[in-house]
Order: sequence, then C-alpha cells, then structure tokens
Amino acid sequence: MEVDLYKIDGTVTGEKVDLPDSIFNVEPNDDAIYLAVKVQTTNNRQGTSASKNRALIHGGGKKPWRQKGRGTARAGSTRSPLWVGGARIFGPQPRHFHKKINKKVKKLARRSALSYKAQNNEIIVVENFNLETAKTKEMFLILRSLKLDSEKVLLLIPQAIPNRDNKILHASKNIPLLSIREAEYISTYDILNCKTLLMQKDSIERLQAVL
Repeated sequence: MEVDLYKIDGTVTGEKVDLPDSIFNVEPNDDAIYLAVKVQTTNNRQGTSASKNRALIHGGGKKPWRQKGRGTARAGSTRSPLWVGGARIFGPQPRHFHKKINKKVKKLARRSALSYKAQNNEIIVVENFNLETAKTKEMFLILRSLKLDSEKVLLLIPQAIPNRDNKILHASKNIPLLSIREAEYISTYDILNCKTLLMQKDSIERLQAVL
C-alpha cells in the first residue's frame, strides 16, 4: 500500500511511501483489539480506594448502654456499621487491577488498529523533521499546514527513549489535541484514541521491527 509523503509545510513531495501490507493491510481482528484495550485500561487503574472496616476503626470498646431496660435497640459498640462514625460493611479495599495478554494477540491488535486507520485514510506520512526551537507555535504551524490543527492527532516519532527529540516533546505539551508516541512503544489504545495518525517516515521502519 502506497501513500503520499508530505512536507511539514503541507505540500506533497511527489514521493510515495510504502506501508507494509503485513502491518497496514491485514484482516482486522476486533476481539484482539477489545482485549488489548481492556487490558491496558484495566492495568491503568490505581486501585487505591479504601474504607475502614471494624478492625481499622479506633475506639468502640465500651458498651454504650445497658443491654435491657432503656427501650432502645441493643448496642455493643459505637463503632458499629449502623452508627454514624462507625465502620463500613464490605467497603472497598486497596487491590491490584492487573491483567495479562498474549504477546501475539497484542501485536495482532496493533496491526488490526493500524489497518483500520489505513482503510479509513486516517494515516498521513510526513518527512522526518526536527524543530529549531522548543516553541509551541512552531509545532502548531506544522499541524495547521497539514490541516490537523482542529482534530485529535497522534504523532509517531522513530527515536528510541535515550535519543528522544526533546524539542518536539516540549513544543507539544501545550497542544491539547496532540499526543506523541515513539513507534516502538505505541499501543492499540493510542492508535484508536486519535482521529489522524501522523507518522514520520522513519517510524515505519521502527514499526516493522516491532510488529
């Protein structure tokens, strides 16, 4: 599958870029996509919500009144779950939300999501670029030139973590509709959570190496 290669000023270079069929033209598997997104969103949960049960409430060792003769309900502790300031019955406790997914299914999910993007013409390949300064205006002008300034965009960069281009990252922090990911670490959720996938040319090679 071939697509046009764009310059950062929004014009077409005249060069065609090949998107490998093994990644961008597979039969999408919706079950794999569902599992990958479910696992990622579940693993992102903090699991820190908590309430105090009878063992964690301080006090309440003394019986508040005698058992009989007052015409009121029998009470053994002021920390009963029935009382204000008492414990909570079956309240939430800290827990780990962790799920696993097979590596092959995870790769299939990413290939399926990328294939959906390619089928819907929601992938734009741009030449490799660096910013002269880490200014938001400079990054925003690139998006405006590509007519992507008013929609949710995911920019794929080819660099590995030690060689990140900090200027691009810093210039993009104040653009709410723009997210940046390295091609090597892109997830199914990242692909689906954008309207347009903007890819630097060299990031295609990184995707091939990973997927």
